[in-house]
Amino acid sequence: MIRINQIKLRPDQNEKSLEKIICDMLNIRFEDLVSWYICKKSIDARKNEVFYVYSVDIEVKEQKKLLSKIRNKNIHEIQKPSDIQPISYRPEKRPIIVGSGPTGLFCAMILAKCGAKPLILERGKKIEDRISDVDIFWEKGILDTESNIQFGEGGAGTFSDGKLNTLIKDKEGRGRYVLQEMVKAGAPKEILYLNKPHVGTDRLRAVIINMRKTIEKYGGEFSFSDKVTQIESNQSGISAVITTKGKYNSDVVIFAIGHSARDTFNMLNQHIYITPKPFSVGVRIEHPRNMIDFSQYGHAIDQYDLPSADYKMVHHCKNGRSVYTFCMCPGGIVTGASSEEKGVVTNGMSYYARNGENSNSALLVSVTPEDFGSDHPLSGVEFQRSMERKAFLAGGENYNAPAQLYKDFKTGIPSIGYGEVRPSYQPGVTLGDLHACLPDYVTSSLIEGIEAFGRKIKGFDRDDAIITGVETRSSSPVRLQRDDNMMSSLKGLYVAGEGSGYAGGIMSSAIEGIKVAEIITGGADK
Repeated sequence: MIRINQIKLRPDQNEKSLEKIICDMLNIRFEDLVSWYICKKSIDARKNEVFYVYSVDIEVKEQKKLLSKIRNKNIHEIQKPSDIQPISYRPEKRPIIVGSGPTGLFCAMILAKCGAKPLILERGKKIEDRISDVDIFWEKGILDTESNIQFGEGGAGTFSDGKLNTLIKDKEGRGRYVLQEMVKAGAPKEILYLNKPHVGTDRLRAVIINMRKTIEKYGGEFSFSDKVTQIESNQSGISAVITTKGKYNSDVVIFAIGHSARDTFNMLNQHIYITPKPFSVGVRIEHPRNMIDFSQYGHAIDQYDLPSADYKMVHHCKNGRSVYTFCMCPGGIVTGASSEEKGVVTNGMSYYARNGENSNSALLVSVTPEDFGSDHPLSGVEFQRSMERKAFLAGGENYNAPAQLYKDFKTGIPSIGYGEVRPSYQPGVTLGDLHACLPDYVTSSLIEGIEAFGRKIKGFDRDDAIITGVETRSSSPVRLQRDDNMMSSLKGLYVAGEGSGYAGGIMSSAIEGIKVAEIITGGADK
């Protein structure tokens, strides 16, 4: 195929004009154009001008002859992407997948299509019931420790912005497979080409239900509210898992658990090698959405219907740590993401429209095992838990989160009132002093970072920006050690996804699920 990069259109230009631009750039007639599609679309708001920038993939008649005449560096030949084709795999004992987040779902999808009839064990509830439990927590502060933002069908990403971008290299096309399957399940087709695709929590929920139905159609089986509490092994390796509902025998078990499965980490620590790993902690910061939009687009927002703006920034502090924005939610809300009693955890979420009053992101500071105060494999878990419990106390011991205006956070004064920006956090906030919840090196790094980001985005360091804490679940605090075949130190027990410490976000986690399924079926090198 031929790929053309760097085609620019103004926001008021119709995408149908791309076909004429393609023909003009290749100097061909319309009838010589066999097919074309958008493979990437991004937005360029530099230099006080806004453009959509496209890359398109094209098939034309007499392609080799045409390419020999091309001298434009933005036009070149590419290999047509190949599709992932599951191969036949019918073991005597069906494989067991622990967890139904992105890793578990895509592992199950491949195994089911291979004919393996996998069993998916999920400690939380299916989406339909999980939504109700999360709503009760947000409205009344009543926490179900087994059905919440962290636990349940779809994993933690279900209640998020539904971002589908990833930084990992993907020559095998697994990422495109993930997007294609999600589109089949009802996600908007634009995720196939947007530079920063997102689904939104409202649409993602329906996508996950449809994926479950597809897996079941191919012979997969789900068991919800079924938590793994122990495993059994023999001389050959893993032999069974014990759950709250009974015992399941298998010699192939994939642990696709999330980054908050602390009790499961503790259980696995008795059987496989686990080490603490670096991660990040911090807060959520909120600004008016129109302020962020204007900072990125300028007066173009008055001319065009543009998507809510995002940002991504990093600052290297004088103390050697890094502060960065993470999981930015344009037009989104800050949410309660607790999974343990007497602990407050924040996260961010956007609906597909991204049209809320505020935009928010996590502001995170890097921490390492040297900060945890112990060399125990689960020392990072205790480090997180300590901050979450302090936040619970500071919030009023009712799952309200402690919040503070930036001007007060900067000076160490408890806040007593709001400015223009109002917090969106559910269940609710209690104004106070976040310094009581976080280590000094984290708060000082956050202040230095916010001041630096204020020089990049005007108003980022505004006095009345709302800071809500604490954000502790940015990634897994542990790494479940595995070999090149994604197998742990116990034969037959595979580990993959966010909870294993090798992935972060929906896309990379889903790709991990595909990879481990390919390894198990023997299709990894196909």
